[in-house]
Amino acid sequence: MAPARAAIAAAISVSFLSLFLCTYRSKLSWRNTHKKYLSKKVKNGLIEAIGNTPLIRINSLSEAFGCEILAKAEFLNPGGSVKDRVAVKIIEEALDSGELVEGGVITEGSAGSTAISLATVAPAFGCKCHVVIPDDAAIEKSQIIYALGATVERVRPVSITHRDHFVNIARRRAVEAKELASQKNNVVQLDAKQMNGYTSEEGSHASVFTNDCKGGFFADQFENLANFRAHYEGTGPEIWDQIGGNLDAFVAAAGTGGTVAGISRFLKEKNPNIKCFLIDPPGSGLFNKVTRGVMYTREEAEGRRLKNPFDTITEGIGINRLTKNFMEAELDGAFRGTDREAVEMSRYLLKKDGLFLGSSSAMNCVGAARAAQSLGPGHTIVTILCDNGMRHLSKFYDPQFLFQHGLSPSATGLEFLGGDV
Repeated sequence: MAPARAAIAAAISVSFLSLFLCTYRSKLSWRNTHKKYLSKKVKNGLIEAIGNTPLIRINSLSEAFGCEILAKAEFLNPGGSVKDRVAVKIIEEALDSGELVEGGVITEGSAGSTAISLATVAPAFGCKCHVVIPDDAAIEKSQIIYALGATVERVRPVSITHRDHFVNIARRRAVEAKELASQKNNVVQLDAKQMNGYTSEEGSHASVFTNDCKGGFFADQFENLANFRAHYEGTGPEIWDQIGGNLDAFVAAAGTGGTVAGISRFLKEKNPNIKCFLIDPPGSGLFNKVTRGVMYTREEAEGRRLKNPFDTITEGIGINRLTKNFMEAELDGAFRGTDREAVEMSRYLLKKDGLFLGSSSAMNCVGAARAAQSLGPGHTIVTILCDNGMRHLSKFYDPQFLFQHGLSPSATGLEFLGGDV
């Protein structure tokens, strides 16, 4: 009997061992499969979540014009705008070149979106951010930047040739940060009267760079070609892949010029027959440059202007100088847009499509409509939805502000565009 019991016990042991091994292998196989699944579906941090935004059909405009009017929903980036791409590219290239090191301060002069994006992504690279913003920009932009942990310096809007233009001040702040890092001073005093949304007392100075600062880097979004490359290497190829190369036209406004330049250059290289257009707001000289080859008249020379040269409520678009980024654009023509068209378009798209868009996005949609009117039915047109309306509440979506500027929306359809719509 003993041998029989021993044989039974051995058989049971083998059975349990086999069951254990099968279960272990099954779990191991599940874990490996799950790990592979996660590696494909889960983004590794904030930076990997930027880009690859959806291309959406704007149904109301497509049906009104008999075209396929599509828009890249860049407001779905983590920082809420197309500028997330630019911020990442600028920082990555600066770190690679050694111009910026971990612990350094990135400075920028921005009307809002680029600053918000820089403040959003800088911590992911171990850096800090200091922003100089014109005080006529929507106040919520400064509040967002400050809430993101950046320091904010609000200054009066002046010509780019003035030493105290917000871009020129940002450039100086980077130099100050570099000097601090090299001299190991305790603090650098800023000469601005407004910091973090608050106005300082006359003659007083606010401090921002402490002795743990490891240098400064001026992002220089207007002239830094990393801006152009972000769209030439990223946004443009995404659009091409998403639409399978089947598009007839691309249209966008320009501020720094990086978006319209990078995308137009890429698309033209893929297919020279694709028409690329600029939509330009009031007060900007780019329409004249594209259509007539002249930026502005002698009387309107930028150097003679000491006040804000722009006459538009749209933010982040329009300029009266040629940037290095814009000079990379390949454009077939340009359209003029008005503030009223942008306001009316934003309300139309909110009502018809549920799209709550910022001022530059609304202007881009005006441009898409103009392209559709120009090309006629049956064409596919792509534009960019730069950001949503959440950072435009105090101006572009404020009824009192619009009333004061004679821009209260009143259209019931697309009649504000004119023509047979």
